[in-house]
Amino acid sequence: MPRNVFSRRSFTSGAAAAALATPVALSTSGATVTASDDKPQPQPLGEIKRITLYAEAMPDGQLGYGLEPGKPSIPGPLLEMYEGDSMMIKLVNNLDIEASLHVHGVDYDIDNDGTPMTNSAVPPGGSRDYVWHSHTAGTRKDGTIQPGSAGYWNYHDHAVGTPHGTGGVKRGLYGGLIVRRKGDKLPDKQFVIVFNDNTVNNVAGHGPDFTATLGERCEIIMITHGEFYHTFHLHGHRWADNRTGMLTSVDDPTPVIDNKIVGPGDSFGFQFIAGELVGSGRWMYHCHVQSHADMGVAGLLVVTNPNGTVAGKHNAEAMKPTRDAPAHGSHDTT
Repeated sequence: MPRNVFSRRSFTSGAAAAALATPVALSTSGATVTASDDKPQPQPLGEIKRITLYAEAMPDGQLGYGLEPGKPSIPGPLLEMYEGDSMMIKLVNNLDIEASLHVHGVDYDIDNDGTPMTNSAVPPGGSRDYVWHSHTAGTRKDGTIQPGSAGYWNYHDHAVGTPHGTGGVKRGLYGGLIVRRKGDKLPDKQFVIVFNDNTVNNVAGHGPDFTATLGERCEIIMITHGEFYHTFHLHGHRWADNRTGMLTSVDDPTPVIDNKIVGPGDSFGFQFIAGELVGSGRWMYHCHVQSHADMGVAGLLVVTNPNGTVAGKHNAEAMKPTRDAPAHGSHDTT
């Protein structure tokens, strides 16, 4: 399945390389260290990335962010940075309503909050820059640890429909953000999965299917929006319940899981080896709240052999939503 990814590896050639900016003074109050006068001071800036996102309507009435005019997607582009990097994102609002860009997990000052309350939304037909910073872990003056920004996060609208962006989130204005730590392993393939009410990536009835080759290192970025709590379960595969999904040693006490509860606004991610110890096959992922799975909050990770074949027999009819499943949560707020 095609996906939009804006990552460090994107900056190796062509137009993407031109997107790199010369370091400039950027507003910040989040990525800080404490000076002797106890006023927040900005950390040294790492790489600065400039990108443009377009908020646009889609033919079916949904909304999406895209890296080019006329190419919105749900989810929006997957953005990546390393701890210490900054992003300057110009949001061009091609909608006929106010929209914005609000992010989780990284640092920004109040003028970059991306909400109507802070006058940081974008009017229809307008544009504005949002500046995000990230930071490495450090030690505060009192000896406690200030955690770094590394993690699997998300961004979304906070203006469409209500000051909380309820209409924007429901209609598809969201995407994933990864902040890596220097030295983190990079995946061969990445999959963004968003449980939004009882849809997956705003598709009702059956979530998208993803394909990987046996032995590939895969990365799932899992996000939840909407009104409901869900769980995320992946058949045949497991991961460590930590920042990366990987154990750091044979004695690492981190629990190894294959099912995790997620609530609205939550995001997490992990890496795994496709088909490790279990082989190829059509491996289901789904919400383990039974009524949600019955309504289509489910899809497939198709792990192929190197020659393209897939083990096992597959009954496509068995994946269809059940007709007697309760239809709660179908309301829309725009």
